[in-house]
Amino acid sequence: MLKFTEEHEWLKIEGDVATVGITTYAVEQLGDLVFVELPEVGATFAKNDNAATVESVKAASDVYCPLDGEITAVNDAITAEPALVNSDPQGAGWFFKLRLKNVADADGLLDEAAYKELTA
Repeated sequence: MLKFTEEHEWLKIEGDVATVGITTYAVEQLGDLVFVELPEVGATFAKNDNAATVESVKAASDVYCPLDGEITAVNDAITAEPALVNSDPQGAGWFFKLRLKNVADADGLLDEAAYKELTA
């Protein structure tokens, strides 16, 4: 299941774990990323907490936790090479994996059609 937030994060939900990153639209708005800071594995976040930070040549921006949960993995490849997020934001450029406290909360997020409307 693929879901989106109004803050331009995407989630690919498999079971009770969501892979989270920023959308292609967000990357286009930010420009070339030069720095990514990821959360610690084991950290817990509430929905809308600041979970990660990105810096581009244009600006710094927070990446918010889309739902309540615990970080189970981070993508160290993007801290070493932030350009991966630019080249494949919804694939190899994922940020972290989040074990969801309540999978049903994802029902309140945007589906792909609603997200496309938001960014049109």
